[in-house]
Order: sequence, then structure tokens, then C-alpha cells
Amino acid sequence: MQTILLVEDNEMNRDMLARRLTRKGFSVVTAEDGQQGIDYANEQQPALILMDLSLPVVDGWEATRQLKANEKTKHIPIIVLTAHAMKDDEAKAFQAGCDDYDTKPVILERLLEKIAKALASE
Repeated sequence: MQTILLVEDNEMNRDMLARRLTRKGFSVVTAEDGQQGIDYANEQQPALILMDLSLPVVDGWEATRQLKANEKTKHIPIIVLTAHAMKDDEAKAFQAGCDDYDTKPVILERLLEKIAKALASE
């Protein structure tokens, strides 16, 4: 079973998406802020990271930059999940090093396709 790290500060969003992904056969672990996400990724090496951008402590852009700059975590695909749907937000997320980008509210089938694509290229 592949583990997905979900980094999301909104408890309702985090719980709902974690349950939906678990029902689809993934093991899901969660982090409430960017620093927790960085720490967990370093310790546990998940197969994939779903990263919100608007996070406390360390925002998602910076957390993504740090993970992609680290030899130990740079191989882990990161899909940004955000309510920031402007084109420059998408460009900024890719500049930070994310592998894919999806907007909230999450459309599960679309997200699952992106997860499958990211895991297949891993």
C-alpha cells in the first residue's frame, strides 16, 4: 500500500480527503503545517505528497522548495492542492518545484488521475 502525505491545515478538508483516499486504497498520513510536512517526509519517505500552499509555520511554496532541494526527499512527487487558482499561482508552484497542480475544491477523479500519473513516473 502506497503512503500519501497530505499537508493541509484545514481540519475538515484534511479529514475528508484523507478518508476518500483511504477508501481508494492508499495509506494516508497528515500534517497540519509545512514544517510538519517537511519533517514527516524526511522521516517516513511517503510515495507522494499532496501540499496545500496556504499553511502556517512554513507555507507550501517554501516547504516544496525545501523538499525538492533535499537529496533525501527531492524524488518524492509533490502535487499542490490549492484554492489559489490564478495562472501566476500555478506558475509559482511549478517554480517552487511541484510536480503537478490541482485546485480546490478537490474533484476526486481528477486528483486520482494526477496521483496515478505522478506515481507511475516515480
